[in-house]
Amino acid sequence: MTALPRGETPGSPAADDDAVVAPPSADVPAPSAGDGTETEGGAPGTGGPAEATDGGTDDAADGEPAGAADGRTDDGPDGAGVPDDSADGPTDDEPAEAAEDTADGAGADAAPAQLSEAEAELAAQRELRERIEKRKAEKAGPIAAGGKLSGKAADLLAAVRAVESGEQSATSFFDSPAPAAPRRTAPEPAPARPRAPEPARAPQSASPQAVAATAAVLAEGGAPAALAGPAAEALGAQAADALRVDPWQLLAVPGVRPEQADGFARALLGAACGPDDERRTAALVGWLLERAALRGHTALDASEVRAALAERSVTDPDAAVQHAVAEGVVLVFQDDGQDGQDHDGQGAGASAESGEEPGADAERAGQEPVQVLLGLDRYALAEESLADGLARLVNACEKDADWTEAASAASSPSAAELIRAVAAHGLVAHTGGEAARAEPAALITAARALGLRALGATHSADGRRRLAAATGDPEAAVTLAGLLSGEQGPGRDEEGAVAVDLLVVLDAPQLDVETAAILVESLADGTRLVLSGDPGVLGSAGAGRVFADVLAARACPQIVSRTPDPGPIGELVSGIGIGELNQVEAPGKEVVIVPVHDAGEAVHRTVQLVADSVPRAIGVPSSDTQVITVGHGGSAGTRALNAALKQRLNPGPGRFGGFDPGDRVVHVPAPGRAEPGVVVSADAEGLHLDCAGTKVVVAQERVESSVRHGWALSAHQAAGMRWPAVVVVLPGDAAQGLSRSWVYTAFSRGERHLSVVHGVDQALPRAVAQPPAQDRTTRLRTLLETPAR
Repeated sequence: MTALPRGETPGSPAADDDAVVAPPSADVPAPSAGDGTETEGGAPGTGGPAEATDGGTDDAADGEPAGAADGRTDDGPDGAGVPDDSADGPTDDEPAEAAEDTADGAGADAAPAQLSEAEAELAAQRELRERIEKRKAEKAGPIAAGGKLSGKAADLLAAVRAVESGEQSATSFFDSPAPAAPRRTAPEPAPARPRAPEPARAPQSASPQAVAATAAVLAEGGAPAALAGPAAEALGAQAADALRVDPWQLLAVPGVRPEQADGFARALLGAACGPDDERRTAALVGWLLERAALRGHTALDASEVRAALAERSVTDPDAAVQHAVAEGVVLVFQDDGQDGQDHDGQGAGASAESGEEPGADAERAGQEPVQVLLGLDRYALAEESLADGLARLVNACEKDADWTEAASAASSPSAAELIRAVAAHGLVAHTGGEAARAEPAALITAARALGLRALGATHSADGRRRLAAATGDPEAAVTLAGLLSGEQGPGRDEEGAVAVDLLVVLDAPQLDVETAAILVESLADGTRLVLSGDPGVLGSAGAGRVFADVLAARACPQIVSRTPDPGPIGELVSGIGIGELNQVEAPGKEVVIVPVHDAGEAVHRTVQLVADSVPRAIGVPSSDTQVITVGHGGSAGTRALNAALKQRLNPGPGRFGGFDPGDRVVHVPAPGRAEPGVVVSADAEGLHLDCAGTKVVVAQERVESSVRHGWALSAHQAAGMRWPAVVVVLPGDAAQGLSRSWVYTAFSRGERHLSVVHGVDQALPRAVAQPPAQDRTTRLRTLLETPAR
């Protein structure tokens, strides 16, 4: 273990010399005597910062960097997922039909005595395939109408019968196209469509009449009138009637808590409501699952839900859960891969009616009961659709492609290994740090040289820029959001599939389950998919842990990069990834520690570093230096730091909704997406931003909710992006939230320089040494590991 260099913090004014006082610690050696410019030498540390000063400026103790709080709590409203209403989960219909056809086929082909056993088996298989294709064709065809009806009436009757029988979902009849046959790779790329930058528009709001009616009901219950608009958007045009019948539906409005909904219900219903009101318990179950989704869970253990209900004065949590399942508020599953309910919902209803959960039979038989999970249908459908889509890509790929020459010309052994794996498989996982991003870039370049339509998708515009530079072709890189929206990329073929033969998704840990389901559904049969990313960084802002589940299920070949991240920052981050917080040699002040005692000093030191020290000593301007801190609130959160940095770097009255031209901001166009930008101007259209060269206009009514100052970001917002210099702020109150993933993510965002404003003492090495836990409950791994039934 080597020691950090002992030297000055990226220069600081002499006026602040007396402000740096080293915190007493047995693990921190006393500063060595210096000549007023730089202190040399130092002994290896044991996890705490080793300090050195050049006369007591803001010069850092050049010891260990520090971590910060857990990523799920630092992003608040930015952590919500985006619904995927198009993700359809698989059903059991086809396996059941296949079983029947196997029996029928075997009986039919066993009769001819002149056939050998092998010939009979082949004949049975042929007949089985023919029967399956026939039944699929029958399902895709029109449904016969009632005998005494004709025209639209007959078609409506047939549609109702199809939904009641479970043959088709109700959503399939709402102006959606008929299910297409399995897609094939398009022979020619779809022509690129001209695209013009569009303003960031506000989501469609409810009608004024609906808002007014909702406001009247809210007023009766003593709820704020400001909730009328969000309630009408969440509950629809009939929000007023819905709230009057079931006041607890107010919990569907973001930000409303159970105690607030209880007060509203008491005001409307009086003595008619109580803690065990079935309307209340059903709403609470749904609210608990929605809150869990904000923390990344796609499901929760039923025992956790029952415990949470008991904490909220529900006297019979078991009955409450059973009622919620029976009402369709949540779905129930078992962790052995056998769903606790059938796809038509009958299993769940039966469990609720019998008063038992799935797994009760095993418990009575003396077996260890299986884990029972509760989940919302949107995430259940997304996970099932994703698992089915990944299996489709694995099975539909051409596996005898010869890319030997491309692999032999690869720039590194790891890149060659990746190219060979992709040539033989439809789905490949690739892991590695920042330096390993060169390997997917080499794969994309090699595939395009072979004449394939290869494309790389990144989490952020910054990632897209870096990928385009690595491939040397701007057309080879898109953002994932731009690809799915059609604003970037080659467009779609005549069947609606993205017109690519190979898609490489970088920053794969940032994929939430709903986005991943939409993406995989958009890929044609035969398309190769590569999921590439660093498994050590924080997960997606939305629900799910797609990349981690794919790796854990071993659903495809996994290529581990052998390319290490270079320099002192790379060495430091690589050690953190395996649980070691090592001191590193940093002769060029690549890593610097600034010890602080409290949050006020942390804010002061951060402003000094960004505005003066880093530009003067490292040569990185303030505009290229990013501050990363624990969360948005608190005395050293993003709000406090942004206010201090604005006052120093771009003071102004904030005449455009709190913003001035030149302000660094972050635009959040959708939950989980953060786009850094700069304020250009404002007018009647809204706030004009420049986001990495893209002109964005944010409507006035959306500015407050979707634009924040961006000198300081949370670690989740910073994931997928890098800057020449990064200042990580760790105030003392961050100690309880430290995790290895947070430290790893924050420290790896700097390309040339990392300063750590350190106020958490020994909490940092403890957090790094603690193995990362499975902090999200999901079903995808089980679905990938469970053979298709």
